[in-house]
Amino acid sequence: MAVIKGVTETGSILDRIVADLAPVREAAMRAEPEAVLREAIDALDGPPWGITAAIQTPRGQAPADAAVQVIAEIKKASPSKGVLAETLEPVAVARAYAAGGAAAISVVTEPNYFRGDLHWLRNVRRTLDAEMPGSRPSLLRKDFVVQPYEVHQARAYGADNVLLIVAMLELDLIRDLLACARDLQLDALVEVHTEAEAEQAVAAGATLFGINNRDLHTFDVDLATTERIRPLLPADAIVVGESGVHTRADVERLHRAGVRAILVGEAFMSAPDVATKMAELRL
Repeated sequence: MAVIKGVTETGSILDRIVADLAPVREAAMRAEPEAVLREAIDALDGPPWGITAAIQTPRGQAPADAAVQVIAEIKKASPSKGVLAETLEPVAVARAYAAGGAAAISVVTEPNYFRGDLHWLRNVRRTLDAEMPGSRPSLLRKDFVVQPYEVHQARAYGADNVLLIVAMLELDLIRDLLACARDLQLDALVEVHTEAEAEQAVAAGATLFGINNRDLHTFDVDLATTERIRPLLPADAIVVGESGVHTRADVERLHRAGVRAILVGEAFMSAPDVATKMAELRL
């Protein structure tokens, strides 16, 4: 893997994903330098609507009294499950999620392993802004961010939030990316998989955490991961449970562990009726 300052090798699939994203990032920086992205940011309507606010003060169809809010993911494929949807209309999926009461929508933009597209994010943002002015769900760019440029890129394409994966980021880089997100008024969902990563995320100053129940080395999923890690995070932190959520019992278990929201992709992408599945998983 080419050396990127502040990015650490993990011995997992993250290393390949980050390495294969390098030419994608370099091409984007040539085509759209940061100055161009800043112009796009200035042209956006309204300030970001972060996940923290979306969970604490739900709007739109997201129920105000839900114990656990839903972050619904638009995802075409994954390394662990392969292709989830041969054909995918991101805007149509986003509309279904919004109508079903998602507090936030995660748009996977990584092109090589998840078959995502950054333009999906822009199209979803523009559509929901037009159809749900002032009440659309919060939008998360789900990708493998390693440079401030990608945070600017997320904001320019319409994200309200950016994902930071602690497993592959050194402490100083996490702090730099958190500061960049704050400057752009974005929430940063800081994802951890282990106790050591949780301690690093707290040391970096994160306030919005995602606990990923998937082992990145084996792809095994264990909800006990959340039960182990949640006590290491601040009591007042907003915590999102990620991966392994398929049934109401799963949500109830994560809620008991202290989770305020769940991020669900595979269960929704494979559901015959998204609204029914969302209702099943919401407490």
